[in-house]
Amino acid sequence: MSVPGKGLIDGLKVTAKTLGRRSVTEQYPEVQPELPPRSRGVIALMEENCTSCMLCARECPSWCIYIDSHTETAPSVGEQARERSRNVLDRFAIDFSLCMYCGICIEACPFDALFWSPEFEYAETELRNLTHEKDKLRDWMWTVPAPQPIDPGPSVTSVEEEA
Repeated sequence: MSVPGKGLIDGLKVTAKTLGRRSVTEQYPEVQPELPPRSRGVIALMEENCTSCMLCARECPSWCIYIDSHTETAPSVGEQARERSRNVLDRFAIDFSLCMYCGICIEACPFDALFWSPEFEYAETELRNLTHEKDKLRDWMWTVPAPQPIDPGPSVTSVEEEA
């Protein structure tokens, strides 16, 4: 059986506990915040890995990725070999005024060309300046932390003991 007003009393207890504590103010511009590892900031591009497959642009729900490319043919190596063609990236841009930061583009990329960078200070005074081209996205690539080591998982002996 519940006591009427119990939720109100519990809420007032929490308020009374925190009322005596001193508030902590982060002095943001002067003191940089400590970000958790692998925090999401901005999307970085490793241009060398991009094959212009357009999977990231197709999967993006907000259509904020713009890719332009052209095809180049490489000469044949052998006598009976045919010429190979490959896509060359001309333009890769992300409009961060439209981006939802969902990470679907990063997950969709089969060639590991897109990464989360912890950079979060990229404010602009005009909305049109939030479309960043591949040069800016490449500059953010060097701020991407190294991947965490793979979890070895449970040992084989512990699994056998449970069975």
